Amino acid sequence: MRVMWRASGPMTVRQTLSVLKPEREFAYTTVMTILERLWRKGFLHRARRGRAYEYVGIVSEAEHTAGLMHQMLSVSSDRQAALAHFVKGMRAEDEAELRRLAEEASRRKGSR
Repeated sequence: MRVMWRASGPMTVRQTLSVLKPEREFAYTTVMTILERLWRKGFLHRARRGRAYEYVGIVSEAEHTAGLMHQMLSVSSDRQAALAHFVKGMRAEDEAELRRLAEEASRRKGSR
């Protein structure tokens, strides 16, 4: 997914493979299988380009990360404690940004 998130547009399997090659040797069929699985799971959109498919991310990295955070909170038996530990481990800048976002969300809810 990181390759798709960094891409400037849709990518074929061959293009994706060329980006991955410097990091690690993957077989074409392995990359094709991974992209197809990500498409089936709803992370990618695909469209025909000649005989190949082009893939592009549907969900941004930020949206994916937020989804994982919500998923982890939903299975916690103690949401309050989980949130407290999460905030306790934050950098000061992230904590300030979280406060700003919470205040902004609160104002939006109050104006409805």
